[in-house]
Amino acid sequence: MTEYEKMLSGVPYSSLDITLRLMREKARLACAKYNAHPSKGNLKHITRLFSEHGQLMLEPGFQCDYGTHISVGENFYANFNCVLLDSNFIKIGHNVLLGPAVHIYTVDHPRDPIDRASGHCCTKTVTIEDNVWIGGGAKILPGVTIGEGAIIGANTVVRKNIPQNSRFYG
Repeated sequence: MTEYEKMLSGVPYSSLDITLRLMREKARLACAKYNAHPSKGNLKHITRLFSEHGQLMLEPGFQCDYGTHISVGENFYANFNCVLLDSNFIKIGHNVLLGPAVHIYTVDHPRDPIDRASGHCCTKTVTIEDNVWIGGGAKILPGVTIGEGAIIGANTVVRKNIPQNSRFYG
């Protein structure tokens, strides 16, 4: 298995792999082009990366690892300085709103310092269903599913699945 295949399958992989580093560089450049001159025309630099997307709005400061593992439905809005670390799939439904500085993480690192120094990581998919609102500064950790209609409070760290139509304020 390549490091890329390992990454997407959720088994430990090396984030230092040259192929992965080049893919991240491509995403950084696309984000930099958009963030330097945010416009509908420059949004294409980011949306070309996404695996699929509907109508969306990204405020400046948007960052992603790869972009290719992100799919968003119709009427997606990400406020200023959102970060989507998509080392695995981030699946976002329709009518989802992200407050400013929301971070979504699919990647995690070993707890052992020697393993961590080796550059090995593991990943899990994050799913955000339709009609979800995530308040500013919230952090969504790897493997989490947020159910349809849920509201996540500002500055909340979400470590577990959130049922549909619920409110979670951590």
